[in-house]
Amino acid sequence: MAFDPSYSAVPRQAGVFFDRRELDRILRLYGRMVAAGEWRDYGMDSLQEAAVFSVFRRAAEAPLYRIEKRPALARKQGAWAIVGQGGHVLRRGHDLDQVLRFFDKGRFSVVD
Repeated sequence: MAFDPSYSAVPRQAGVFFDRRELDRILRLYGRMVAAGEWRDYGMDSLQEAAVFSVFRRAAEAPLYRIEKRPALARKQGAWAIVGQGGHVLRRGHDLDQVLRFFDKGRFSVVD
């Protein structure tokens, strides 16, 4: 058996994922926003340090918003954040439902 230089005895760390309850809550919001005509597409990423749900007005554009889960920040600023197009954190907190209230009717408007 030959030596494989790409093999590592150190196991790779698993990425961060949304659990079922979190994903259900995010997808309910997504469905509501699609029905309102605000959002049209989404993408999900599972990174080493974060799980990201990105929403788009059009698939060919940059995401309007990113809903991020970063467990490393859970004890400090809160694991949840909503990040806008320019990379600015629009809302951060410890509770997903509280953070998603950012999208409640009348609190924001999408400008073309």
